[in-house]
Amino acid sequence: MKISIDIDCTPKEARQFLGLPDLEPIQQAFMAELQEKMTSGLSSEDMEKMFNMWVTPSLNMAGQGLETFQNIFWNAGGKSSGK
Repeated sequence: MKISIDIDCTPKEARQFLGLPDLEPIQQAFMAELQEKMTSGLSSEDMEKMFNMWVTPSLNMAGQGLETFQNIFWNAGGKSSGK
């Protein structure tokens, strides 16, 4: 037996129903502060530093993830061939 219930509500209504906090005021304040900092005189060097800070760790982690994934396959292949 399968029972399905469809509830049509907004995300805000769902948060209220589940008792989750409303973080919208905090998010708006954070975004306003971020926008003010972005427009108040960041030089191109600052933008480059920020970009490198955001992108470089994710690229390094992606490379490590790929290497780990490859090692799993190499180890599994070696064990199945009797090496």
